Amino acid sequence: MTVMDKYLLVVVVFLITGIPIAFINPVTGKLLEHPIIPLFYASIGGISVIILYSSYKDRKQKQKDNLKRRSKK
Repeated sequence: MTVMDKYLLVVVVFLITGIPIAFINPVTGKLLEHPIIPLFYASIGGISVIILYSSYKDRKQKQKDNLKRRSKK
C-alpha cells in the first residue's frame, strides 16, 4: 500500500462518516427534518471518484507489469 493509497483511504473514511451526518443532527442525535442532500451526494460522488481512480491506477500498473514480463522473454 503506497502513501497515496493511505491518504485516499483516510478521505474515504471521512466521506463515509459524512453520509449519516447528512441525515442525523450531530448535536442531538435525532433525524433532521430537512436532510443535507448536497452533503450526501457529495460523499457518494467522492467515494465513486476514489474507487474509479484506484481501479484505473491498478489497471495501469498491471499493464506495466505485463509489459515488463513480456519484454524479458
